[in-house]
Amino acid sequence: MTAHIENTLEFSLCADDETAIFVRDWPLARSDTPGQTGPAEGVLIMHGLGEHCGRYAHVARFFNALGFIVRTYDHRGHGQSGGRSGDVPDDAALLRDAELVINDFRRQLDGPPILLGHSMGGLFAARFATGAIAPIKALILSSPALAIDMSGLQHGFLRFASAVFPGLAIPNGLKAHFLSHDAEVVYAYKNDKLVHGKISARLLNSMLNAMDFSLQHASGLKVPILLLAALDDHLVNPEGSKLFSGVCSPQWMTAHLYPGFYHEIFNELEATKVFDDIRTWLEVRHLSPIRSESPTV
Repeated sequence: MTAHIENTLEFSLCADDETAIFVRDWPLARSDTPGQTGPAEGVLIMHGLGEHCGRYAHVARFFNALGFIVRTYDHRGHGQSGGRSGDVPDDAALLRDAELVINDFRRQLDGPPILLGHSMGGLFAARFATGAIAPIKALILSSPALAIDMSGLQHGFLRFASAVFPGLAIPNGLKAHFLSHDAEVVYAYKNDKLVHGKISARLLNSMLNAMDFSLQHASGLKVPILLLAALDDHLVNPEGSKLFSGVCSPQWMTAHLYPGFYHEIFNELEATKVFDDIRTWLEVRHLSPIRSESPTV
């Protein structure tokens, strides 16, 4: 387990199959938000494959500084949540977990939260939104896994594994040196005891099905969408992001593509640009709680 992060609340929610879902909330203190005069607004963060919500502390603090209450959580089979590492019991498990976490989060808020997902979390955030599983105020996708590169041999192995050992988690093949150009980020990832490199055929199939559904239903999204994608991404195929943004209505979609960026855009050497783009989008879309001073990352 990671050490408790100061000024956060940590607890678990019980999923429908009794799996414990680890949650970390980032509340606001009145003294820290002197310019906020609006209602309680929230952001929910969904992390990527093999990692955990503790890697998003700086993202949570960024939104806290803007006046948002923030919730992060570990997907089942990840971090401090229960479940078999890198596996899911069925296609809809991660979506049911997200609904549980969001509905509980709503108790603190005056309306639906903004949903932010990175990589696999971005994929399931898109699937959650396109399926209208629960109300959200807006959607932010960071290098979402809306397309991945798989060879014919890999597809063949997936069919075999799905039939013979669907729940067995095997190495996911993620190349950590392509996460970020920041060597310290890569080192921290490789030495993080809560990070694992596993994926089961069931989880991969659920991801592939989520990709298909999200792309087929993207045109029906009617919430503000901010898509942020690394173009030098070696872990997911950025063409999926381009296709998704092209299908969504221009009325709702704002996309920023970052040439030369690796997968983890929030952890890149020039991540300030990403945070600036988010801040500007929130202001243009009138989604930010009212503040009297500009926040910093």
